[in-house]
Amino acid sequence: MADDELFFEEMAGVKPLKPEPRERLDKRPESANTEQRRLAASGVLDKTMNPLADQGIEPLDAWYVLDFKRPGIQNGVYKKLRMGKYDIEARLDLHRMTVKQARDEVLGFVKDAMQLGLRTVLIMHGKGQRKAEVERTAVLKGYVNQWLQDLDDVQAFHSAQPVHGGTGAVYLLMKKSADKKRENREKFMKGRVPYDNR
Repeated sequence: MADDELFFEEMAGVKPLKPEPRERLDKRPESANTEQRRLAASGVLDKTMNPLADQGIEPLDAWYVLDFKRPGIQNGVYKKLRMGKYDIEARLDLHRMTVKQARDEVLGFVKDAMQLGLRTVLIMHGKGQRKAEVERTAVLKGYVNQWLQDLDDVQAFHSAQPVHGGTGAVYLLMKKSADKKRENREKFMKGRVPYDNR
């Protein structure tokens, strides 16, 4: 008897099992952040959605110096930013805005700066209430400090020099756009012969 015939003879009365319905084990609702990432990945993210926090961030002291740079930013570049040596290509004034208004303005400003290929911009957030004896009253300053760290397009930032607003303003170093990177490569390669490693 052939193997196939033996197999079919042995399996003659066997019925296939019915698949059991699957159940999702994680019944927690998706967080807002997870939902936003899912929508962004599917290309459905509404332009009105803003991932920046609008509550829960502590105010800062009016004289606190904002200071942040991502890994990979050269110290010389950061020093020039800190000293206000780069031309300011655009400014945003947040004075007299609520936190929610400022949040939308900052996000839009950073996106616009990236689309326009701007490299160095300034945000004027103010120092808070005009009471020198009260500490930690710079509400918008605290939010701006957190928001800029949350935005990947911002490579570094530092409180401005007194001529540009001092600790009531901040310089931003934006990520280089693809066009700027190409322009820098072309400028660097001008008159040079590419190295051919054969």
